[in-house]
Amino acid sequence: MLATDIGIDLGTASVLVYVKGKGIVLKEPSVVAFDRDTNKIRAIGEEARQMLGRTPGNIVAVRPMRQGVISDYSVTEKMLKYFIQKAMGRRRFHKPRVCVCVPSQVTEVERSAVEDAAMQAGAREVIIIQEPIAAALGAGISISEPKGNMIVDIGGGTADVAVVSMGGMVCGQSLKVAGDDFDEAIVRYMRKKHNLLIGERTAEEIKIEVGAAFCGPEVLSMDVKGRNLVTGLPKTVTVTNVETEEAMREAVEQIVDTIHNVMENTPPELTSDIADRGIILTGGGALLRGLDELIETRIGINTLTAEEPLTAVAVGTGLYLEQLR
Repeated sequence: MLATDIGIDLGTASVLVYVKGKGIVLKEPSVVAFDRDTNKIRAIGEEARQMLGRTPGNIVAVRPMRQGVISDYSVTEKMLKYFIQKAMGRRRFHKPRVCVCVPSQVTEVERSAVEDAAMQAGAREVIIIQEPIAAALGAGISISEPKGNMIVDIGGGTADVAVVSMGGMVCGQSLKVAGDDFDEAIVRYMRKKHNLLIGERTAEEIKIEVGAAFCGPEVLSMDVKGRNLVTGLPKTVTVTNVETEEAMREAVEQIVDTIHNVMENTPPELTSDIADRGIILTGGGALLRGLDELIETRIGINTLTAEEPLTAVAVGTGLYLEQLR
């Protein structure tokens, strides 16, 4: 029986696993819950995410990936092992060849940490691919042609902006501002504006329900429950998309500025290709309402969101492996 090739999008917010011939077989949050007293892992993935902010003192739910890189090596290794085994199912005795993506500007140390973790987790061979390359492949762009394509991949911990041509990255920038920063901005805004204390999960729900980078005429609103900072009691407030746009403005501006900087450093021949082909958005952050319109207005180039922005990077890692054969 042949060993399986698997592609892993090892993200700050979630891990996606692509198995050759099957597509995306697993998508779970990159969260691990372990018992402080015994140092044993209690839950991984979705089950552990449910525990965020809701555990007794001895059980801690942690995210071992921070801003696209490993912040807790041993926990990441255990998490990877769990996800690889879950994705492989019964074929566990065949070690897979694993392709993992990393942000475009990781250091050699960070890169080898990912390689080592994947090897320890049971890979036969580890291939590292840069996130923008994987995102471009997953978005259906044929990157081997001598034509410039601009990819903006906004994940949980990093936003990667890159110009890809001839199968490689011509220029790019990795920014440690992404989905998690949108959530944190919402938490700060709720505290400042409404005296309301909310957790990460609630902030993420607000972002998904009414989050916007650019507000159209339509007004969206939702009720948010939290703790009143003045009385210490539960309180409900109504939040609109106009407020979330204000809350996230600074973080969104940094991403737009990075796109502008990369544009300025792009060779003129490739700039004209990008002007013809447009800017492609991938990653969970691409789903933020009005982000494509905002970029288009500021940069002046047609901006499109990939068909499946959340899975583009994972699919791209799998396709990259298939091309290596």
